[in-house]
Amino acid sequence: MSVTLDGLKVMVIDDSKTIRRTAETLLTKAGCEVVTATDGFDALAKIADTRPNIIFVDIMMPRLDGYQTCALIKNNSEFKKTPVIMLSSKDGLFDKAKGRIVGSDQYLTKPFSKTELLGSIETYLS
Repeated sequence: MSVTLDGLKVMVIDDSKTIRRTAETLLTKAGCEVVTATDGFDALAKIADTRPNIIFVDIMMPRLDGYQTCALIKNNSEFKKTPVIMLSSKDGLFDKAKGRIVGSDQYLTKPFSKTELLGSIETYLS
């Protein structure tokens, strides 16, 4: 049984246009409403307006990295319950541990598959 993702608002924060486009395509096909942001500042400006149900954030970004962005989201009382999933090209224990410290809910290694991406969303909906 598959969870329906119709109308689910997902934010994808990544400085890579390719990753944003890939995630947006996969998520849109699954019925999600996708909001993309190029970095942490861009994301924080959009979060209050769009109120995403789940957020994917790249770790390595200029200006405000994924850890700082996640910490800022989780420190906001309105959004602290919103699941934040870190995206990284490194599959390191240190990165995963650091992600947990700032409050991230899960960690996906890039390149991610459609199954991993949608599976991580279903974890938080069920």
